Formats: sequence, structure tokens, C-alpha cells
Amino acid sequence: MIVRYTTKFYREYKRLPLNIKKQAEKMEKIFRENPFNPILKTHKLTGKLKELWSFSIDYKNRIIFEFASENTVYFLSVGNHQIYR
Repeated sequence: MIVRYTTKFYREYKRLPLNIKKQAEKMEKIFRENPFNPILKTHKLTGKLKELWSFSIDYKNRIIFEFASENTVYFLSVGNHQIYR
């Protein structure tokens, strides 16, 4: 799986606490092997974000992404539930 990062994602990622960054890297490694691994809780979003997907970093934090192709995704946003707004 090829993961590309948007500028917005980079900005938000830089603001995360170090422990969340480490957990995000761990979950990204799992995501690259299988984006639908049950530990990630990957799910399609609804409403105005209905074209996008999300997976969990931990109980509070998520990564929003979109499939560009079968083997490529774009990480769009990272953070707590505020990123859904």
C-alpha cells in the first residue's frame, strides 16, 4: 500500500503529542499491510465526508483518508473527533 500525505495532514501531525505520533506510526504500519485489519476499526464516513474513510490510532484519535486507487491512499487529516468538522 502506497500512502501519500497532504499538507494539512503534515501540519496536524506535527502538533500531535509524541506518544500519539508513535502510536500513529505503529497503526500506519498495520494499515500498510492490511487497511481493513480489525485492530484499526476502519470505516467509511457518512454525511459531508461520505467519500472518505477513517481508522483509529487510539480511543480518541483518528486518521481520515481516501482511496486514490487500489494500492494508493491519501492521508488527509489526523487528530481527535474535531477533524470530522
